[in-house]
Amino acid sequence: MLIDTHCHFAAADFATDRDALAAAAGAAGIQAMVVPAVDVASFAEVSACCARYSACAAAFGIHPLYVRHASESDLKRLRECLADAMAGPERPVAVGEIGLDFFVTDPGVERQEHFFIEQLKIARETGLPVLLHVRRAVDQVLKNLRRIKVRGGIAHAFNGSRQQAEEFIKLGFKLGFGGALSYPGSTRIRRLAASLPLEAIVLETDAPDMPPAWLAGGRNTPLQLPRINEVLAGLRGIDAGLLARVTSANALAVLPELRLPG
Repeated sequence: MLIDTHCHFAAADFATDRDALAAAAGAAGIQAMVVPAVDVASFAEVSACCARYSACAAAFGIHPLYVRHASESDLKRLRECLADAMAGPERPVAVGEIGLDFFVTDPGVERQEHFFIEQLKIARETGLPVLLHVRRAVDQVLKNLRRIKVRGGIAHAFNGSRQQAEEFIKLGFKLGFGGALSYPGSTRIRRLAASLPLEAIVLETDAPDMPPAWLAGGRNTPLQLPRINEVLAGLRGIDAGLLARVTSANALAVLPELRLPG
């Protein structure tokens, strides 16, 4: 069993072969995929995707790189979307993808942080965990998490220090690792993935983005997860089946609303 804790399966990149990919993912042992939204315009697409495919579970939020076009009314719509979804049969598993990205300068830091803080408050109100985007902004994300307590979650595509990783773990978070660890030059990520406590790690693809080394920059898909699992198992020197079971259990623990189909 494998769980992809971060896959943009509702993206237009999969419009032509989404059915085939969903079937192939199931055949490959991928029993669940967490599908995060990135802005209010994507809420309906994520909802439709998760209604169509039983292995998909929704998360709703406004990504830091999309807040340049967001307004206060979008936060209201997020609250409404979560309330409606939580009252229905297909409950969301998290608020996300939210966070900070200081690799870019537009939108600016203040605007990103405002929407991040407000979405943390929404997560606290709903009791949902969060899916965090933390690129070049780990310390600032941690600072806000200490101020606004939420129900843990996942630091997606983690690339911080060992000390920062331990701070996330103390706050009830798991750390997401994906295709980046397949590159021999990604020494820090590979070292962290190999040495962090196994109970702190979950797997992800971030498909269609962040392709692993063997795709040579091509479109990433959830079908890459078994091989990512094998690479990480090799780095840790453990059985791939054991790694799959433990990381899946970690995902289910940190996302308590996540249900496996069947």
